[in-house]
Amino acid sequence: MTSNGPETSFTGTTLCAGAGSGTLLALAEPLSFWGGTDRNTGMIIDTHHPQRGTLLGGTVLLMAASRGSSSSSSVLAEQLRAGVGPAAILLTARDAIVCLGVLAAAELYGRQTPVVLLTQADADTLGASAGPAHVSVTAAPGGSAAVVRTLNPQDFLEPQTLGQP
Repeated sequence: MTSNGPETSFTGTTLCAGAGSGTLLALAEPLSFWGGTDRNTGMIIDTHHPQRGTLLGGTVLLMAASRGSSSSSSVLAEQLRAGVGPAAILLTARDAIVCLGVLAAAELYGRQTPVVLLTQADADTLGASAGPAHVSVTAAPGGSAAVVRTLNPQDFLEPQTLGQP
């Protein structure tokens, strides 16, 4: 991790290549895309998830790993196709189901979404941002990935929840 004013950079391991950016959405708990999110809107609908009602679309999703069914990969692929899925996914544990969904979306729909493995320490630092943070992810094929957090709330919006402005 390196810090330069409002920017902090992290280096991770590429699991799926691509580039994406958006408002950071750090999940408090793992998420199942199958049954835990709405396939058509990308909204978290799991009644027990602390971030229920939050939209995934255009966010940089930070979570340990997904939870639940292997069918989550097909739901994630469809959300990416429809433009309601995350712009990038940051994990602290390798997750074959998430990677399969992203790879299916790339192969079937031409949607490249980076998936990056971060250390737990870097994920904790990234997730502890005070206020909204914009994150850019560039993941090179078969190598390292750059994750840059920028703290400047005027440049982006906080993740949306249904029924709130």
